[in-house]
Amino acid sequence: MASGFQLRPYRAADEDAAIELWLKTWQQAYPSIDFTARVAWWRERWRNELVVNATIVVAEQAGVLTGFVTIDGAGYLDQLVVDPAQWGSPLASALVSEAKRLSPTGVTLLVNKDNTRAIRFYERNGFVHAGEDVNPTSGRPVLRMNWTA
Repeated sequence: MASGFQLRPYRAADEDAAIELWLKTWQQAYPSIDFTARVAWWRERWRNELVVNATIVVAEQAGVLTGFVTIDGAGYLDQLVVDPAQWGSPLASALVSEAKRLSPTGVTLLVNKDNTRAIRFYERNGFVHAGEDVNPTSGRPVLRMNWTA
């Protein structure tokens, strides 16, 4: 369960744990894709795009990073990552609520169209479908989803 987690701002010392958690969660969601081969790319993107352009809030439980959310100044939620052991707990909703607090006029995100679990989660958290697109990195079809206050 996610009881006892705390949200706090990201610190540079969190990088390795955040990347390890990203790898673990995406490998769980898409086991047919070798995300280990993408770690160097992800680390570069993390450092050069997300850390410098977004607010990152991490969830920590008993000193272990168990999730994070990134939200930029335009209200784009690029990443919501939660340890698979915490899926179904209040943790992901708490991170989304924090993103909404940081971007009170609205939040936009892209989610893989085949990620029905995530789509249902975002719908339960007030997001609506706002179009379709293609992920420029993976080429996978995605849904654009929006939340407005």
